[in-house]
Amino acid sequence: MVRSIFGAAAVKTYLCPGCVQDIRPGVAHVVAWPADDWGDMADRRHWHTGCWRGRDRRAPGVERSRNAPRYGR
Repeated sequence: MVRSIFGAAAVKTYLCPGCVQDIRPGVAHVVAWPADDWGDMADRRHWHTGCWRGRDRRAPGVERSRNAPRYGR
């Protein structure tokens, strides 16, 4: 399941699993969780929108360096 969170609704800082960088409060992003999960908050992941769109082009376990440009801006 995927849900878009718009800027004003984003109130916490999350760590994007795509680029391993912060998603700051007020930044629009995507929340994804398993479709068979009935709301367990532990399985939800917050992604930058650009990271979510490019997730199929990234190899598993590849992390971006601290100096890499950020996604979703």
